[in-house]
This record gives sequence, C-alpha cells and structure tokens, in this order.
Amino acid sequence: MIPTLKIVQVSDIHFGGEHREAVEAAVEVIGQARPDLVIGSGDMTRDGVRSEFDAAQAWFARLPQPQLSTPGNHDTPFRGPGEIATRLITPWRRFERALGPADGALWSNPRAQVVALNTARSVQIRWNWSKGAVAAGQIRRAASTLAQAAPDKLKVVVCHHPLIEMIGGPMTAKVRGGTRAAQAFAEAGADLVLTGHIHAPFVHPYPFGDGCTQAVGAGTLSIRERGVPPSFNIIEADDCDIRITAMAFERTGFVVWRTWNLTRRRCA
Repeated sequence: MIPTLKIVQVSDIHFGGEHREAVEAAVEVIGQARPDLVIGSGDMTRDGVRSEFDAAQAWFARLPQPQLSTPGNHDTPFRGPGEIATRLITPWRRFERALGPADGALWSNPRAQVVALNTARSVQIRWNWSKGAVAAGQIRRAASTLAQAAPDKLKVVVCHHPLIEMIGGPMTAKVRGGTRAAQAFAEAGADLVLTGHIHAPFVHPYPFGDGCTQAVGAGTLSIRERGVPPSFNIIEADDCDIRITAMAFERTGFVVWRTWNLTRRRCA
C-alpha cells in the first residue's frame, strides 16, 4: 500500500476582508496536518490591490511547502479608475509576483499529478465579469497532462470556478466552456476537480464517463459567509479511497464540519 497523500485546499480568503481569527487559527491547523501540498483555489484578495497580495503572500509563507495556487475573479484590480489600465494590460501581474503562475501551474510526485488553470477573466463580453470561462487551449493542455500521468497517480485539476453548476448552491459560476472542460477532464481520468467561488464546501460526481470524477468545492476564510462558517478542506487519498474533510471555524477554533468518503476509479 502506498503512503496516504494529503492535500490541504484553501480558497476565497479575500485578504482585505478575511476572517482574521479563522485565518490565524488555520495556520496552526494546517501546519499540524503536515500536508504533501497546499492548494489555493482562487480569490486570495478582495479587491486585487497590492496590500492585499502582500498579506496573502505573507500568510502563505507561514504554511507548509510545496504550494500551488490559481487566481479567482477578485484577484485582478476592479475598483477605482486608476486600476483600469492594470486590469486591462497586466491583470495577473500582482498575483504572479505574490503567489506564482496565474495559469498552467503543475505539481507532481510519485502519488499525484496536479494541474491548475485560470478560469477568471479580466474582461468578458457579458455584463458580469465575475463569472468563469475556460478556453479550448486550456482544456487541451490540462487534459493532456492528466492523460499522460501514470494510471496509479491521483489526478487533480485546480481552478476557481466550479465547471458545472452546483444544484441548490448559494451562487452560480456560469462557466463558459465549463461543461466541455468537465467532460474532457473526466475522459482524461481526473479524480478530483478542486474549486472555490461558492464559499461553501461540496462534493458531487460529474455526470460523464465512469462517474468517478468528483467536483470538490472549498469554503471561504473570509467574512463573506454564505450559510457556512469559515472553512477549508483536508483531502486524503490512499490506494483505493479518498476522504475529504471540511474543517469549519467555530468560536475559537476549527472542528470537523463534514466528511465525504469516495472510492477511487482504480478500485471502483
């Protein structure tokens, strides 16, 4: 039996509007978890300003390495006329200086292959720019990376927006190209697609292929709660099983809010 792989997924911290007590308490809990990888699935800032990215960079520096992050719709400037040029010309420069590549980040070890893609857009031909989009090239690159990974590896995709709408969720993502991407990733053997944006933890299977590709959403560590306390996910995978635990902040510390137990494709 291979050793258990452990991933911590944080999302929607919204520095500038973070839940300060939860963010501080999370540092200790995540450190004690000793994860193999820490993943940030977008919206690290509230308004995409430099001070918020400085705070995000400083906080992630206190967490275990290695780390992999992808931007969310809040991670490019969108408030004030002085930020318009930055949003249009270099929308992800601040994110990349603080947290790494905005699109296409990769991480792998003998037990897992992780690929990230940016579903946020600085400008779109629709009124609500907060919604997501996936380009055909992004889908091809990510699916190819997954398909080429060894079959016994846990295959993980990270993006900010849920690719398929969560029925009954507190908000929508309406990702252009999302259904096509979800189907392509399922066919390429993805085990998990980790997202944020909704501010509530969830797990549900994609209705494609063998039904073993699971959409996994993380909650928020901000004060913008949507019916769920501030939270983050701990994901543990062994040969046949995946266990996802949503850790929620209540009063003074984190407690187990909910768990999901899944069977990996290789053992289904």
